Amino acid sequence: MTQSTIDPTVPPSGTGCLECDATDGWWFHLRRCATCGHVGCCDTSPSQHATAHFRESGHPVMRTFEPGEDWFWDYAADDYTQGPALADPEHRPLEQSVPGPAERVPDDWRRRLH
Repeated sequence: MTQSTIDPTVPPSGTGCLECDATDGWWFHLRRCATCGHVGCCDTSPSQHATAHFRESGHPVMRTFEPGEDWFWDYAADDYTQGPALADPEHRPLEQSVPGPAERVPDDWRRRLH
């Protein structure tokens, strides 16, 4: 467990995937870095920015950023792990669509998932 890399005081970088928002992309589900708060899209999403963030930053632990979920993933251990409550908000806005954001999701989005 890499508890020492978790900073529970850092808020999330936003309400959506940082890179997808910068490039008018879209995501399926969101993940939040437990070290720096970076919000990226999951591995089912077309661009897989959460995993890319781990590879680029070396920050090993992320937490789901989905409502009703509270699990953590440790990339270094390639397994689920435990972690503390993180700074609010703990999930994306409830009104945000899945996939999202709604205005950028293509009609054939299911075909584009991994």
